[in-house]
Formats: sequence, structure tokens, C-alpha cells
Amino acid sequence: MATRSRVFSSVDYDNDKNYQNLLRAWNKNPEFEFTWNETSPSEAIDSRNADAIKATLSRMINEATHFLCIVGKSTAKSRWVDWEIRKAIELKKKLVGVKIDRDNTTPNALLNAGASWAMSFSQEAILKALKGV
Repeated sequence: MATRSRVFSSVDYDNDKNYQNLLRAWNKNPEFEFTWNETSPSEAIDSRNADAIKATLSRMINEATHFLCIVGKSTAKSRWVDWEIRKAIELKKKLVGVKIDRDNTTPNALLNAGASWAMSFSQEAILKALKGV
């Protein structure tokens, strides 16, 4: 049996946490095809605790095989998502973008970064994109 992918997900939690909750539910199913690593920064990127949060996120991204960015309406404006994408690129992770809606703006850091794309938030689309990188 093939090793399951370990996925770190990046999301604009304030606006798209319901998609993070769906990943959490899928992850509880032992038949699901990847292991999802859950996290969400609880501080502003320029807060006093940002360095500690960045260190933890860096470790978690490094432990993942894939980096999955959930792209909602406001994701491109999130400084945390941008930082996480850039860290994943630095750590040479396989990148996957998941557009909740095709018209959502792609974060700049994800443009031309070699990401595989799912153009809908469904298990089938996400698994296909994960296998495409």
C-alpha cells in the first residue's frame, strides 16, 4: 500500500473556516486518502507572538508532503496565507490550490509556482490535484 500524503492546509480562517472543518471531518475517516495536519494562526502576522507561530508553522509545513491552499474570496489578502505559501515554496513542498469559486483571486505567491489545481472543493477534485503534483 502506498504511503499516505501528509497535507498542510492554508486557509483564510476568518472567512473560510467551514472548509477547514470539512477537511477535519474527512480526516477522521480512516479510508480517506491523505492525512491532514490542522493548524490556524491565532495571532496577527506582526504580533509579538508571530515568531513563535512562524516557527511552529515552519515545522508543520516541513513535515508535510503537500501544501494545500484553500482559495476563498479574501484569501489573496491574507498575510498569513501569503507567508505560508512562501514558506512551502522555500521548503520545496508539492503545492495544491483549491478554488472555492473559480472567480476567487489567486494569492500572488501561488501564481507561477507550479501548483496543481482543484477548481472545486470536493474530495474527488482535491485528491486528483494532490496526485497531479
